[in-house]
Amino acid sequence: MPIAWCPLEINLGPLAPHNIFEVAIGLVTAGIIWFGFAKFISPGFEKMYQERSRQIEGGIELAERAQAEADALRNQYAAQLADANGEANAIRDQAKAQAAAIVEQARDQAGRESTRMLEQAKAQIETEREIVSSQLRGEVGTLATALASKIVGESLEDDDRARRAIDRFLAQLATQPAVKG
Repeated sequence: MPIAWCPLEINLGPLAPHNIFEVAIGLVTAGIIWFGFAKFISPGFEKMYQERSRQIEGGIELAERAQAEADALRNQYAAQLADANGEANAIRDQAKAQAAAIVEQARDQAGRESTRMLEQAKAQIETEREIVSSQLRGEVGTLATALASKIVGESLEDDDRARRAIDRFLAQLATQPAVKG
């Protein structure tokens, strides 16, 4: 059935209203529902949206403050780390200097010790050389006296005479050049 009040004829099929009052009641009901929604429900939603917005903004501000604090702490820790690295470098340099001083001191001490040991060895060698030289003189003197006694045919058992003869013999040996053999 065509709508009588519509200037254009549109065939809405099964959606076409049978009565204009149905359309008016539908519009009034929709208006009442819209009014109720706008008056009672929408302000609650708006209030809830504003509350959530404030909470979100507060959370964002709180997060920004926490981020700023974290950045400050990170910067502080970075500064402390840099200080610790500087101190570690200073301690390492100090330890290297101490190690070098200890090595130098040990070298000096080893040098002094080796010099002392060398001098002690030289003194001991000199002492032993004098002892051996004196023993050798005694043995050479004894052998020389015995040989001279056999050659001369007289006894040189008198100590003074033997000593004079030995000293003359050794003095003559000292003045002669060494024979290379």
